[in-house]
Amino acid sequence: MSKSLKVNTTIAEDYTIKYLVGVDGGGSGTRVIVTDKKLQILASAQGDPSALGQGIEKAWRSIVDTLARAFHYGNIPVPMLSECAIGLGLSGANNVVWKNEFYMRNPGFKNIIVDTDGFTTLLGAHGGRPGVVVAVGTGSVGMVLNKEMQRKDVSGWGFPAGDEASGAWLGLRAASITQKTIDGRRASSTLSELVLKFCGKEPEQFLNWLGNAGQNSFAQLAPLVFQAAPTDVDAKNLLIKAGIEIELMAKTLDPEGSLPLSICGRLGEALIPYLPEATKKRTIPAHGDSTIGALLLIAEGK
Repeated sequence: MSKSLKVNTTIAEDYTIKYLVGVDGGGSGTRVIVTDKKLQILASAQGDPSALGQGIEKAWRSIVDTLARAFHYGNIPVPMLSECAIGLGLSGANNVVWKNEFYMRNPGFKNIIVDTDGFTTLLGAHGGRPGVVVAVGTGSVGMVLNKEMQRKDVSGWGFPAGDEASGAWLGLRAASITQKTIDGRRASSTLSELVLKFCGKEPEQFLNWLGNAGQNSFAQLAPLVFQAAPTDVDAKNLLIKAGIEIELMAKTLDPEGSLPLSICGRLGEALIPYLPEATKKRTIPAHGDSTIGALLLIAEGK
């Protein structure tokens, strides 16, 4: 934890607050960290998805369950929620209706600040200082905090029309390639064989899988694209295309390339080798992750 991170006066002087909580909630899972008021990390845990697009009630249930798990792992007696201040970076928080409903359903946390998981990723990556991130997981978003401390974001429009380079974006395209293979519009390949093995080898099985597939389901096909890439030109080209989409986000946010750039998320990091060379060279490791950014959100009132 950065020594420069300090708790704001409102929380520091509220003696009823014992713990600060940082939450990163996305379409693939929820991560939680718990600190004391000196920002010493006491516990952490992972849980079920808490993206707002999957339902506000479900999001809160996942968050509270994951927080309880964190206190258990840290051998800390579970406190009352009113003894906690919580910062949350949540997928879907750019939807004002969802965000407002989420606030309204606060189950009892004393202090709460909600923002997008893209913004908390940005805060964590550069310690709250100016910089650019492109965060890639089940979904994707690019965000900048410029030298005037103004923020802007690109992508993040959601599945299926947006979230370029994301796991769901890759999986959707892998499924399309496989459909052509089944039809005989392209030859069988490593990628199509892997997808059919995962989804069902018979056309009826694959069609049934497609009929029930959502964002998370398609994102589960993304690892197969990486697995096939060494021997499958279409799979490799998908990854190269994803790298180009990441570069486009970064350039749109910072045309002069003057700010530090971090590519975040497990999938984002896996795509760094497929970035265009100039963009690859200017990337730097993130200082911290989205849970640290969420903690900064509540600790400093960002």
